Amino acid sequence: MSNNPERSTVWQTALTVIQTATPPALPEGAEVMTVVIEYPPGDPGAPPHRHPGGPAFGYVLEGEIVFELEGEAPRVLKAGEAFWEPGGDVIHYQDANNRTDIPLRFLVTMLCAPGQPMLVLVDEDELVARHGRRVPAGATAPTGS
Repeated sequence: MSNNPERSTVWQTALTVIQTATPPALPEGAEVMTVVIEYPPGDPGAPPHRHPGGPAFGYVLEGEIVFELEGEAPRVLKAGEAFWEPGGDVIHYQDANNRTDIPLRFLVTMLCAPGQPMLVLVDEDELVARHGRRVPAGATAPTGS
């Protein structure tokens, strides 16, 4: 065996871009947390919530997720697809398992300002007050939103 093995060139084409985004500016000292979330078949997922300290970036590992953010119609993402949310005041309404026959697994990397929680549930009064910002399935977001 040679002391200088021939290098592979696979790395030159191994990268596939699945998502690009321009997140909001992050404060100094921001923290990053990467988690894997697993829901059983048909699970409704987390209640409406937000990520007050910063954006979150996700990737569906297996299954299908119903993903719904304030100002956007719900959409189904399948394994191999990515999503992101800006964080801050935006409500994340759904991250449900779209399938009743298979589990859902997705990875999320959340960026967070120092001292801010990664996730905060939204109470019913606020959901009622902001109901006009929710876009029904199949609709498009209002112009200027």
